[in-house]
Amino acid sequence: MPISPNQGSTGGGTTVTITGTNLANASAVKFGSKQATITANTPTSVTVGSPSGSGVVDVTVTTSGGTSNPLSFFYIGAPFKSALSATSGATAGGNTVTINGTGLSTATAVNFGANAATPTVLSDSQLSVAVPAGAGPGTVGVSVTTAGGTNNGLSYTYVDPPTVTTLSPNSGSTSGGTAVTITGTNLSTTESITFDGETAPFTVVNSTTVSAVTPPGTAGAVDVVVTTTGGSATEVGGYTYVALPGI
Repeated sequence: MPISPNQGSTGGGTTVTITGTNLANASAVKFGSKQATITANTPTSVTVGSPSGSGVVDVTVTTSGGTSNPLSFFYIGAPFKSALSATSGATAGGNTVTINGTGLSTATAVNFGANAATPTVLSDSQLSVAVPAGAGPGTVGVSVTTAGGTNNGLSYTYVDPPTVTTLSPNSGSTSGGTAVTITGTNLSTTESITFDGETAPFTVVNSTTVSAVTPPGTAGAVDVVVTTTGGSATEVGGYTYVALPGI
């Protein structure tokens, strides 16, 4: 007489179907000493809502013919999330984050706001999940659903990709060391700035301005790339290295 599922939340409320024979007109289904609410009954099945409980309990079905042999049902506590490996990312989603916590081995869904994603269970204490696309920029709650229930408490911020509008000045010595002000949008989460692929030190001023110092370069126009948690913006040929005069 199978039972499906054979595990559920300690808070109860799990829909459980028990299949077998001679189950018509079941008068009681018990999870340990607690009686479950019967919601459907046929000669070969009984569907109930599990009562609250803990640990492993015996499940029995009682009809006018007697009480069945017991089946095991496992109560699982609600999951606990302790941390996200990344708390922000592009509004388009697609980046993979790791969720650490406890009681995660039966996870079936991770919700970022209203958008759900299916996680990969790495262990009882860790999940990996590809972030779904967000409805727009902003912070949303992150919840994990397992056989033990749903747990909230963490948040994730969707960030639109950056844009670059101006560099001032837009030229300087090939020896580097020129202070350049870069203006644009969505620059507050800037992670790196490169001139022709070379990393430049920078300071975030605000969401529309960052200040960078050019690394040494080769004479000519080069691309400038600003990378944030929301993505990257490339200003093609946006900065020109000028060779020092020689006499």
